[in-house]
Amino acid sequence: MDNTTKQQLLDYLSTFLTEERQALFQRIVKYRTKHLTVVLEDIYQPHNASAVLRTCDLTGVLDVHIIENRNQYELNPEVALGSSKWLNLNTYNEQENNTLDTFKKLRAAGYKIIATTPHKNSQTPDSIDLSEKCALVFGTELTGLSEPAIHDADEYLRIPMYGFTESYNISVSAALVLFTLTERMRKKNINWQLSESERLQTLLDWTRRSINKVEGIEKRFLEKIKTEE
Repeated sequence: MDNTTKQQLLDYLSTFLTEERQALFQRIVKYRTKHLTVVLEDIYQPHNASAVLRTCDLTGVLDVHIIENRNQYELNPEVALGSSKWLNLNTYNEQENNTLDTFKKLRAAGYKIIATTPHKNSQTPDSIDLSEKCALVFGTELTGLSEPAIHDADEYLRIPMYGFTESYNISVSAALVLFTLTERMRKKNINWQLSESERLQTLLDWTRRSINKVEGIEKRFLEKIKTEE
């Protein structure tokens, strides 16, 4: 579907929403970004999985990439509070090593891979370079990132710690990192906002997800405009 047709469809489907809902979408889409994306490797606890998605929504990160090598990603709706509805969730579970497959696809899309792990060459959220598109990789609750994920990463990110405990909880780590990086990103002179095409697709996705039985409504509208051409 080309952008002209998408815009026509969006205009039509928007008539099924209140003006307040439409205005909310227009306001929030301005803060959405694909410049930073989140990759979750084998996160399995529903509370943590849901909390990370909620953080992504609140910090404006649009895309989340979910790697399922051993563990299936499950959500706790009471924690997520519907945040997954406003995100693009991409699941990778068909390869022998889904981590390397995911990294390959993200690099092809222009991302550098940043592993969140205490590493001798790691940087902090305050120092890491944000001029390029960044894919931030978070690991499983018990053991962190896998060896392939660490070995194949382009850069490493650590959160400074000053206590006895060895690490932050995964959901806390994601919140600290994403809040710091998105705040820094928006203050920089970089092109972090969605393109016009991405913005249109996002508004269309959100509108579709807000309408009951939208498939039938959309099908009838597209058939109508096709006969009018």
